[in-house]
Amino acid sequence: MALRLAADFDLRKDVLPGLRAAAGARGGGAGILENNYESLRVLNVERNGNIIYTYKDDKGNVFFGLFDCHTRQNEHLYTFEKDLQVVSCSVNRERTLLAASLVQSTKEGRRNELQPGSKCLTLLVEIHPVNNVKVLKAVDSYIWVQFLHPHVESNPLPENHLLLISEEKYIEQFHIQVIQEDGNGVVIKNSGHLPRERVAEDFVWAQWDTSEQRLYYVELKKSRSILKCIQFYADENFNLMFEAPLDIALSDSGFNLVNFGCTDLQDQEKFSEHPTLCVFTNHTGSLCVCYSPKLDSWEQITYSVFYFHKGHSKTFTAALGSADSRVTKGITFLNLDYFVAVYLPGHFFHLLNIQHPDLVCHSLFLTGNNEVVDMLPHGPLQSLSGSLILDWCSGRLYRADLNRSYLLEFLWDARLDWEKMAVLHCVLSCRQDTRFLEAKVHSFKGYWEKLHSNLEYVKYSEPHSHYSNSVVRRQWHSLISEEKTGKRRSMAYVRNILDNAIKVISKLEARHLEPRLTPLFQEEDNHQRLLVGLMVSELKDHLLRHLRGVEKKRIEQMVLDYISKQLDLICQILEASWRKHNLHPWIFHFNRRASAAEFAVFHIMTRILEATHSLFLPLPPGFHTLHTVLGVRCLPLHNLLHYIDNGVLLLTETAVTRLMKDLDNTEKSEKLKFSIIVRLPPLIGQKICRLWDHPMSSNIISRNHVKRLLQDYKKQPRSSVIDKSSYSVEFLPLNYFTGILTDIESSSRALNAFEGHDNVDAKFVEEAALKHTTVLLGL
Repeated sequence: MALRLAADFDLRKDVLPGLRAAAGARGGGAGILENNYESLRVLNVERNGNIIYTYKDDKGNVFFGLFDCHTRQNEHLYTFEKDLQVVSCSVNRERTLLAASLVQSTKEGRRNELQPGSKCLTLLVEIHPVNNVKVLKAVDSYIWVQFLHPHVESNPLPENHLLLISEEKYIEQFHIQVIQEDGNGVVIKNSGHLPRERVAEDFVWAQWDTSEQRLYYVELKKSRSILKCIQFYADENFNLMFEAPLDIALSDSGFNLVNFGCTDLQDQEKFSEHPTLCVFTNHTGSLCVCYSPKLDSWEQITYSVFYFHKGHSKTFTAALGSADSRVTKGITFLNLDYFVAVYLPGHFFHLLNIQHPDLVCHSLFLTGNNEVVDMLPHGPLQSLSGSLILDWCSGRLYRADLNRSYLLEFLWDARLDWEKMAVLHCVLSCRQDTRFLEAKVHSFKGYWEKLHSNLEYVKYSEPHSHYSNSVVRRQWHSLISEEKTGKRRSMAYVRNILDNAIKVISKLEARHLEPRLTPLFQEEDNHQRLLVGLMVSELKDHLLRHLRGVEKKRIEQMVLDYISKQLDLICQILEASWRKHNLHPWIFHFNRRASAAEFAVFHIMTRILEATHSLFLPLPPGFHTLHTVLGVRCLPLHNLLHYIDNGVLLLTETAVTRLMKDLDNTEKSEKLKFSIIVRLPPLIGQKICRLWDHPMSSNIISRNHVKRLLQDYKKQPRSSVIDKSSYSVEFLPLNYFTGILTDIESSSRALNAFEGHDNVDAKFVEEAALKHTTVLLGL
């Protein structure tokens, strides 16, 4: 299977034979232990890898033992001669102190062995040699214990530090000074008064990181989950390293601990009824938070992974198959260095690449009746540091890694491209000898080294190697702004941009020789051509920087193909919509109302526009014109103007020109035309007004003409005598103003600075002013 579990420790094989031998040597016989075998279980795994376990004899006495992972030997730590149930246990680094919390045995008929009124007894025991026992807590709530194991050179430590985690949602740290007596014997100094301090409180979830000696916990503030991290040091100091909000739902009434040992108090059959939360870190500098909410459906399960080291998060949903396949176990998260394994026995197995969480092709997703899914352990697993996994039910400690041989076979047999890509990345992350890999996919010599080198380059050049349209966005807005102000950079630069666009559109048109149903590519649409050309230029420069082994012509061809296929994809969507709704090219006219089919196509085009705008991708020339035509036909006037004002509909010269020609001069059409004209950019507006033979357009043309003449006007002395014979109407203010305009026009002509526009002059302005006044006066 893809996940290989090699047992580092097995309670049956590494502990049970020694206990049988010890029981036989004491004359008790092996039967005493066999009768109480179910009581043999793992309690804790300390930072140095030593494993603490417990069992009972036939009298119910509680025994604590330790398995040394380095010497592979067992050591008896302490015997508690009362029939109690162990909640938690921890041993200090020197194995001189043992902390344990115990509760009343669940067997019926047992008398209360604890102090009156208490539910849980927390003890601190001197075990080198066995000596004093100090009661740290005797309370009516469960307590968990954990010694700090700092990584320091001095041995033994003069002071030990013990964490107490209470079911009442607080954590305390005890400071325990020890002194040596009678040779190597160790006793607690001032055991009557042990200094302590509150580390955390009012939390709903906590996890202990054994390897790094960190405490993670979650507080609820105004119904928000806040993750906090505390780092403990060799002395008694500790620091809050960070706090960050988590988009998860935890209940204030809940309480859950991770990596604080195992207890029989939790009913594993009800495990799926509670949310699962864990934090994973490793030497690569990653920090992942994995979360699965309470299972509320037998059809699917959802989980989320927050990649803090990437500022990224993803939520996944996996189907659970048939409704009768009841889930009795919770989802399991495993820390595998470069991957997080997520699985639900019998349902799915996911390998998530934590180095590239944004690239889904780097992760492997297996579901259904795959043998990988079926062969994984079905019991609850706890993921420890260093890819260690503890199976509490069987008492086995595994070292997990990816099975390279299986993955290579899977790669060889995989049919789907996404499976091949994911498995390939999994294999390359295994860091195995490349000669082994070459001997297994049967590749060329040196191929894997080269592939590894390329992947490393991509990894360490991130995020600069990822192409972004942000530069194109800035350049395009700059060019559009220059066009509006009449200032533009060198013509050679703009010509090169437009030439790029011509190449893309030519390639696109060459791909489709048959006529299109959609009336696209029937206009220049310079803005979209600028965007296409800029994207070609920027993407080509980006690839030239990062694909240094590929020739320039090949890169240019790749870019042209990529962008032309993007545009073609939009064209194909429109063609499919056009064909589905049986529309025809006559849709390009304004003089009829829209059908339901046309409204559906307009809605699709609006969604396409929204998607391309968010990604800042170009559209085929003519898209905005077609979209606007459909908008005019489909939308009421107030909705239409709202779409235009908010940039959803873009008024192109082609669309507005068609509008002015197709619509008559009824009151409704005039209102629409005027609403459109006042929203046009000045340069297009001046052209469009000359197409509409209407007093309103004459008024606009006159205003623009006067504005242009007077913008540099300097007042000159004039004769107060006016030749009335040259004016059609005797209205002195208008006559005087018309005279000023005539003089300016004459002076401009003398300097060759006046450019007439369709016979627009002072006489035209005078007539327009009179018509406008007549309308205002109701004459």
